[in-house]
Amino acid sequence: MRQVIITLLSDFGLKDSYVAEMKGTILCVLPKAKIIDISHDIDKFDIRMGAFVLASAIPYFPQNTVHVAVVDPGVGTERRPIILKTKNCYLVGPDNGVLMLAAINQGLKHVYVIENPEFMLQRVSKTFHGRDVFAPAAAHLARGISIAEFGREIRDYVVPDFAQPHLEGSVACGEILHIDNFGNIISNIPSALLEKVGIKEKIHVKIGAKAKSIKLHAAYDYAPLGETIAIFGSHDFLEISINQGAASKQFNGKRGDSIRVWPTY
Repeated sequence: MRQVIITLLSDFGLKDSYVAEMKGTILCVLPKAKIIDISHDIDKFDIRMGAFVLASAIPYFPQNTVHVAVVDPGVGTERRPIILKTKNCYLVGPDNGVLMLAAINQGLKHVYVIENPEFMLQRVSKTFHGRDVFAPAAAHLARGISIAEFGREIRDYVVPDFAQPHLEGSVACGEILHIDNFGNIISNIPSALLEKVGIKEKIHVKIGAKAKSIKLHAAYDYAPLGETIAIFGSHDFLEISINQGAASKQFNGKRGDSIRVWPTY
């Protein structure tokens, strides 16, 4: 049997019974499952935020943990329910991009559609695939069912732009993944991408129409109070910050805005 940890992430909130219904479904299939809530406070329908929180959390779970993400504005439509296998874990959820940032970071290997009714509830609603499809599939996967038993393998899965930072010459191109409670702007650009263009002590950064030359620091407090800086945060994504200030206000940045970074020589 694989590691029987199953994690849950959603935009449900905790006031409704949805999370409890998913947990009950899992436990009916796999009573020994250890269920851990990553977050149920994802902004409603915000796939990008869900992807960021999921990708940030899952590296710290044991090998072969099964992660379920339900940020699913397309539930009941033609969007597919999928299982992703990476080098380190499994991810279960909708084919809308919410799983893909985490999957790519963890080394994506295979993607399968969940279409075998044996691993769903007997009655599948049009509006709650979290309970009726994803939760039972995750439980069956955790109890040792081969991923190939769930359905056909696919290669035309959704890969959103926020999961694909890239280089254009010496410019690293990405977007804002998240703005935290301190007003730090967290991009989708990992340190490895900036290393390829020779980023060292100082960078040019352009967010939307606003551009600024700033220093790269190891931590916030190395900069003078109020200075705008760049750091690689705890999740290894480039962050634009102000020491004890809010960079999001300075740049008028919001999730999804473009960010371009290049070295200052």
